[in-house]
Amino acid sequence: MIASARLASVRLPERIDQAAGGLAMDAALYGLSAVFALVTALTSTLLPHRAWGTIATWGYLAAFLITATQLILRRPAQRLSLTWLAWAATALLPLVVEAVQRANGRTDRAQEEVLVVEHMGERLAHTGTPYLTRDAISALPSGDQLLGYAPYQPGMAVFGLPRAALGDFWFTDARIWFALVTAGALVTALHLLTSSTVRALQFATVLPLCALTLATGGDDLPVLALSLLALAFAGRGRFVAAGVAVGAAASLKLFAFPVLAVLLVLAITRKDVRRFLPGALGLPILTLLPALLVHADAFVENVLRFPLGHGVVTSPAQSPFPGYLIAQALPGGRFVAIGLLVAAGLAIAVRLIRHPPRTAATAALFCGYGLLAATLLMPTTRFGYLLYPLAFLVWAPALGRRERQPARLSAG
Repeated sequence: MIASARLASVRLPERIDQAAGGLAMDAALYGLSAVFALVTALTSTLLPHRAWGTIATWGYLAAFLITATQLILRRPAQRLSLTWLAWAATALLPLVVEAVQRANGRTDRAQEEVLVVEHMGERLAHTGTPYLTRDAISALPSGDQLLGYAPYQPGMAVFGLPRAALGDFWFTDARIWFALVTAGALVTALHLLTSSTVRALQFATVLPLCALTLATGGDDLPVLALSLLALAFAGRGRFVAAGVAVGAAASLKLFAFPVLAVLLVLAITRKDVRRFLPGALGLPILTLLPALLVHADAFVENVLRFPLGHGVVTSPAQSPFPGYLIAQALPGGRFVAIGLLVAAGLAIAVRLIRHPPRTAATAALFCGYGLLAATLLMPTTRFGYLLYPLAFLVWAPALGRRERQPARLSAG
C-alpha cells in the first residue's frame, strides 16, 4: 500500500504534465504568461519591461487560444512548432522592436546590463581588457559608477564587439547576438535529445522569466542555453563537445561554473575526463589570460569584489529572497547569509562526491537544486536568476528519456 502510494505520488506530476496530450499544461502556461505580460505592461516601473509586456501579451494570448482550441477538439498537433512561434512572438519580436527603437534614439529600450556588455566590447577593442580599474570607476560621475562595473567573465565582451566595430545599429545590439547564440544552442540540444522536449523547450524560451530576460537584457540566456547544450552532449556521451559547450558558458558568467563542476564529476564517473577537460577549462582560461595580463586587479574588482558587495557602489540585485533578507535584517547578516550559502554548497559537494551522477539527467538535477539554493541564499541576487534552476529541473526528465533510449554514442 505504501509503495503504491509513493509510486502514485511520483507519477502524479508526470500525469498532470501529460494531461490531454500535454495541452492542459500548455494552455495553463500560455494563459498565465499572458496575464503576467499584461500586468507587466500596465504596472512595471521599468520601461523596457513595460514595452516587452505590451507586445508579448498578444503573443501569449494567441498561443493560448490556439492551444485552447486544440484542447477542446482533443487534437494536439505541432506543439513543438507552436513553442518556437510563441518564442518568436514573445521574446524575439519584442527584442527586435526595442533594438530598432533604441537605434533610433530611444534611451529607455534596454536594461543596464546591455550597456555594460557593449561597454565591455568597446574597452576590449581599445585597451585589451573589458574591465575598468577601481580608481577609474571611482573617478566616474556618481551616476555612471554602476555602469562602470562589468561583473561578467571576459568572454561576455564578445557580444559587445559588433557595436564597437560597426556602430549603433539595431543588429549590433548585444541582445541580438545573445538571441542568436541562444537559438543555435537550443536547436542543437533539441536535435541531440530526439525525444519529447516541448516542456523543456518552453521553460528555456517562452516562460516569462526567459522571454522577458532575453528581450530586455538577455545576458543570462546564452549562458543557460550553452549549459543545457553541454548536458545534452553529455547525455549522448560526447564529452569533448560537452566540455566545449560548458567551457563557453563559463567564459561568459560565473553562474556556469557549478554546472562545469557537476559535469566534471559526471565525466570522471564515466571515465571521460580527459576528453572533457580541455574545452571545459581551456576556454575560460584562454579568455581570462588577456584580462589578467593587462590588469589582474581590474578583473578581481569587477568579477569578485563588486558582486560580494565590496565595490565602489553596491549591486542593484536585491530581490527579497532569504539570503538578501537575512543580510538586511540581522546584525552581521551578510556574513550569516554567506555562511549559509557556503554550508549549502558544502552539503551539495558532499552529496556529489558520495553519490556522483552517472547520467546527464541526474547531473541536471544536481545543477538545478544547487543553483536554486545559491539563488535563494546569495545576499545579492535577482529574481531572474530562477530561470537557471527551473530550466535544469525541467530538462532533467527529457535528458532521462533520451538516455533510456538505445545509445548511439560518438567519439565527439
